[in-house]
This record gives sequence, structure tokens and C-alpha cells, in this order.
Amino acid sequence: MASDTVTASPEPARRRWRGPPSSRLGRLIFALNLLGLTILIVGALVLNELRRGLVEARIDSLTTQGELIATLIDQAATVGEPVPALDAARASEILRLLSNPGVQRARLFDAQGQVLADSDWIADRVEQKPLPPARPRGAKAEAPERPRTSPGREALQAEVARAMEGRRVSGVRRADPSGRVVSVSFPIRHVQAVLGVLTVEAGDVDSIIARQRAALIPFILLSIGVSLLSSALLTSLIALPVRRLARAADRVRLSRVRSISLPDLSRRTDELGDLTRALEAMTDAQSERMGAIERFAADVAHEIRNPLTSLRSAVETLDLVSDPEAKARLGAVIRQDIQRMDRLVTDISNASRLDAELSREPPRPFDLGRLLAEIVQAYSAARREGEPPVLLSGLEGETPVIGREGPAGQVFRNLIDNARSFSPPGGSVRLGLSHDGGWAIVQVDDDGPGIPPENLETVFERFYTSRPKGAAFGGNSGLGLSIARQIVEAQGGTLKAENLSAPSGDRIGARFTVRLPLRPGA
Repeated sequence: MASDTVTASPEPARRRWRGPPSSRLGRLIFALNLLGLTILIVGALVLNELRRGLVEARIDSLTTQGELIATLIDQAATVGEPVPALDAARASEILRLLSNPGVQRARLFDAQGQVLADSDWIADRVEQKPLPPARPRGAKAEAPERPRTSPGREALQAEVARAMEGRRVSGVRRADPSGRVVSVSFPIRHVQAVLGVLTVEAGDVDSIIARQRAALIPFILLSIGVSLLSSALLTSLIALPVRRLARAADRVRLSRVRSISLPDLSRRTDELGDLTRALEAMTDAQSERMGAIERFAADVAHEIRNPLTSLRSAVETLDLVSDPEAKARLGAVIRQDIQRMDRLVTDISNASRLDAELSREPPRPFDLGRLLAEIVQAYSAARREGEPPVLLSGLEGETPVIGREGPAGQVFRNLIDNARSFSPPGGSVRLGLSHDGGWAIVQVDDDGPGIPPENLETVFERFYTSRPKGAAFGGNSGLGLSIARQIVEAQGGTLKAENLSAPSGDRIGARFTVRLPLRPGA
């Protein structure tokens, strides 16, 4: 029975990391998922650099203006005789003339950290805070709370204290009313004595950060769009086709049909296209196998019907015949029919189990020459008087081939039995072993009448028999050559038949040639 043979594969090795996926769908999934993340990372890096650049540019601007004011105060508002001192009035006037209250705030501190001048005073801006609720008439006044230093004032005092050490201080700090500010503090010197500190600050850091966050919104929206698009693509490219394939398979299961109507995905060059083509090939093979099973069952029924009909006729006639010789002939017919049915049942059983046996045993290397020698020795040991001898030639060391040794032995036994059944008295069956490239070649020759040219392929069909005159009736089922070809093809080889011809052109026998793949490196 012809069918595809499933070759058992060795136990898979431990998986190792092999780098990026070679799958097209796998690469697509990785690329789409990484694209959105890449957009966010690039956007964050770009905006982080933008923020740093804006803050640094703001510090540079404040440094330029603060250095100008501090230099003028150093030159015009400090005295050194007899003791270095800061002229607060002149310094405040210089601060009023040079500061820009609409853009930044400038404050002048004395050596003790007390405010001498503030650009907000010039602009008539004062710090505002809500008053406590009114006290009811007659209520006792509560003790005033001790004023607490705010975090913003502490940060300013710390910055002024660092500047008092004689070095310029710049950075971003927290200010209570306006959030974060960019500030630069300059020490006011007379020679080496630090007489005060000038602090110039800008309160637009939060607006810079707000603009930065607003600039990040397009990147976020783009990343969300890419993620949604990738999800839609993966759904349309993977989820929906897989669902269609599953539904098509369910229709086959529920309708119990042989073929499957698959969606048109075979043109795709990714794994889904491979899956679709594999399912189509699988269902085609399943349909062919079911058809082969049906034909095999029909052939079996036909072949068994013939001996059953003959057996029934002989049994019905046996009671009507009184002649002992006729009864003996009928008994012989009954025995022949029983033998024929026994042979048929045995060969049918072997043919039906062949697929399972071929799939159960994995291909392994074995020595074909040793196998042939053992088979020939077994036939020689069991040979009876008048039976053709089985001869072997062409052995040259080991002949390692890849296949299944048990079924391969059945192939050569079937071929030898077939050749012996056609060999005339005094004939012989000859086996020759040779090599041809990567193939081992075994030829089985006999001295029989040969095969009609039109039947060189027909002989491999199931239940085909064309016996010579005088052959025992029912001695052959017509399955031996069919089973032999099926086994050889399942092991990656070929089996063909041809005739041996004399110089005159007459057929002098038949030859069956088996080609099996040699083990690589042999």
C-alpha cells in the first residue's frame, strides 16, 4: 500500500541562542515592537539635550549680565581705606540702572547675607501671602508662631554662603513663589576681601520644562500610533489568517471531508505561507492515502472473492459427488483455495502493517553486503532438491547504507522468492552487489521467461500475477513486488525491472535492480 513514510528524527539537541530570529514574521514583530520604543528613547534623548542646552544658555546669559553688574559694583561701590567696605547706596543705584526686572531678578547681599537691594523693589513687586483669619471680638490673642525658614529661602542662603567663599556659583534651585529658577551668584570683592554677593536669577525654568514636555507629546502620540499600527498589522497578518486556517480545519473535521478549502495564503513567503502549503500538502497526502486504502480494500475484496467462490462451489459440489476420484479432486481444490486464502491474508496483513513498521524504526547505517550474505546462506541451508540455487557475487568489503535493515531484508527475500518461482529446472538466482557514486546497487537475476515489455511497471501493482505454466495455483498473492518497491522508496532508493537478452535479442531472464543510498563518507 503506497503511502508517505514518516522518518523518525533523532532526539533534538539542547537549544542554543542563534542570534536574531530568521523568521520573517519574527523579524517583523521585533521591528514593530522596537520601533515605538526607539521613538520614545530618541525623543527623550533629544529633549533632554534640548533642556540641558536651554538651561546652559540661560546660565550663560545671566552670567554675562551678572559679571557686568558685579564688575561695576566692584569698581564704583567699594572702598578700601581704611577698611574695605561696600557703599550700599551706590551699589543699589548701579543695580537699579543695570538690572532688567521684567526678565530676571537681581539681589545684592552684604557680607552678613542681608539683602541690600532687590530688583523687585524697583519694580514695586512684593511677596504676597494670605493673612490669617480674623479673630473674633473679645477672643484672646494667640501667641504668634515662630517664623519658619522656607526651603526656597534655605536654598538661596546656601547659594549665597557658597558665593561668600569667593567663587561664582550657578545652577538650578527651588524658589518658593515661582518654582524652580536658574541663578548665578557672584562675589563682590575689593582686592581679596568679599564684601557681598550679587545674585541674578530667572524664573522661567518651569516654562522651559513645560515646553519640553509639550514637545514630547508628538513623540508619545507617534509611539502610540506605531504601537496601534503594529498591533493592527500583527492581527491582520497573523491572528486573522491563523483563525481562518483553524476554521478551515474545523470544517474538515466536522464535515468529514478529505480535502480542505484553505484561504489563499500560499503566495505568502513567510511562515503562514509555509503553513498553508504544508496543510495543503498534508491534506492532499491524506486524500491520496485514503484513496489508496479504499482501492486496497476493493482489491482485497476482489482477490478474496475468487478463492471463496471456488471454495463454495467445491463444498457445494462435494455432497453431490459419489465418485472417490472426483471427491479427491474436489478436496485438492479446497486445500488449494485454503492455501491461497492463507497466503492472501498473510500478505495483506504484512502490507497493512508496513507503514507502521517503516515509521517505527528510524533509518540507521547497516552493512548491505553482510545482510545479503546472511540471506543467501539461509536460502542455501534450506534449499531442497530441484530448487534453483541462490548465488551472491561482487562483495568487496563493507557496504554501509542508510535505511532499515529488517524491511530491507524483506525486499530481497521477496525478490529472491519471485525469481525462484520463475526459474526453470537447472536455473539459478544470482545476486550482484556493486557501487555507483553514492549508491549501492543490488541486481537480482533469474533464468525465467522474462517480463513482457508492456508489464515492466505493471508487475509492481498490487495483486498483479502472471505465473508460468505449471506453477502451483494460489502460491503467489501478487503483493511481493509491490511491498518491495514501497519499502525501497521509503528508504530513499529505487526499484525497477528489466529483461535480460541474449545476443540474438531473445529474453533469457528478468533482472530487478535495487538502488539504496550509501552512508555519507563511505
